[in-house]
Amino acid sequence: MAVQVVGRALMTSDLTPHQAKSVGAGGWVVSFLPGRTLTTAQATAALLAAEAVAAVNSLAGQVGLTAMETVGLAIQESPWGEPETCTGFRRVWRRGFSIR
Repeated sequence: MAVQVVGRALMTSDLTPHQAKSVGAGGWVVSFLPGRTLTTAQATAALLAAEAVAAVNSLAGQVGLTAMETVGLAIQESPWGEPETCTGFRRVWRRGFSIR
């Protein structure tokens, strides 16, 4: 992931075709957020999010889903519940004996 600023007027990425353009006075417009003026930090975050979507899209294709399907399913609560919390002690069972 690499968001680059070109000439203090354009932000680009090597992982997504989306861009951000400076509109002056510290404001930026991002290609997939038309009509919104963002700060430099917000525009950078938006392009990083677009890069994350590109990564999800690539992975989703490997399991036969779209990026939207993958995100929609992944944000749901797991039916298996939360993983158990580790207490710091690890119990190992060997031949009927518990070793701490």
